[in-house]
Amino acid sequence: MTDRVFNFSAGPAVLPLPVLEQAQQELLALPEVGASVLEISHRSKAFSGIHESAKESLKSLLSIPDDYHILFLQGGARLQFSMIPMNLLRGSDSPADFVLTGTWGKKAREEAEKEGAVRVVWDGKKTNYDRLPTADQLDLAPNSAYVYIASNETIQGVQFSTEPDTGDVPLVCDASSDFLHRPVDITRYGILFACAQKNAGPAGVTVVIIRDDLLKRSQDSLPGYMNYRIHADNDSLWNTPPAFGIYMVGLVARWLQDEIGGLEKMYEQNRDKAGMLYQVIDECDGFYRGHAQPGCRSVMNVTFRLPTEELEKKFLAEAETNGLCTLKGHRSVGGIRASIYNAMPVEGVRALRGYMRDFLAKNAG
Repeated sequence: MTDRVFNFSAGPAVLPLPVLEQAQQELLALPEVGASVLEISHRSKAFSGIHESAKESLKSLLSIPDDYHILFLQGGARLQFSMIPMNLLRGSDSPADFVLTGTWGKKAREEAEKEGAVRVVWDGKKTNYDRLPTADQLDLAPNSAYVYIASNETIQGVQFSTEPDTGDVPLVCDASSDFLHRPVDITRYGILFACAQKNAGPAGVTVVIIRDDLLKRSQDSLPGYMNYRIHADNDSLWNTPPAFGIYMVGLVARWLQDEIGGLEKMYEQNRDKAGMLYQVIDECDGFYRGHAQPGCRSVMNVTFRLPTEELEKKFLAEAETNGLCTLKGHRSVGGIRASIYNAMPVEGVRALRGYMRDFLAKNAG
């Protein structure tokens, strides 16, 4: 096997090694099929089994009730930024409420404003999105079309640990960067969606979990692909679906079930991994400065700065030579970003923690 670095990319991101190995083994020919998953028809019995298995694995992992549909779509989170307001907001007399905790929530709001009225109920811009709102800071209207959040902001490194209470108003959540990282109560959501390439699979497939009653809002006048009801009625097969991506999501879901032991176990690992890095940040007397406030920190994306940009460049260059790759922070925050998704092995986090301590010892003061 080719030597693998520890890949801390925010996305496309690290995938579980057993999943990659199984995909490699089966790429030329699926067992008892004689053809690659890249070659078979989406109407075939073989793909039907892959499709159903992926849905059932997700349903089991997340305890998804029967009154929800699981859709496998294309276009990434960007398309969902448009599809959600087209289906839930277009023609509505009520605004959509947006909780803006970072870059991706802002981009979703911009698309929603093209379809209807939008009300920003909280915005963390003043502090460069380093925190989350408290419950008493959310002025939610009881008649809103929906409430929109991004559960984890990859760029700023802030994350909801619990869902805000939206009452009877549907909660819509972009969970792209923390999907499947912990158990969630799906009944708290109207729509939960995730592009796969950060924590659940390769780029090219987006998982949309939608409550059945919301499908009634999809208007016949919508373009076909933009209509959730059409996709639900056709079991995500209205067009040729992203077959390989669905196959990979299914493998990841089964890895979580069979090798990790479920989402409770995965969450324990994720908290332990993040704790290793935040401990170094908290104990270094300000040499490493975390971007997110301690109570709002992400367990998926650890963001921090060093005393100078010169030191940050040195940190990144030396990290690469140690096999610790793609750690550069987003330009809007700067510094360092360690994305430690489900598939990042604990050995990678230990290696980064050790490197951070060594770098501190050599460069502090």
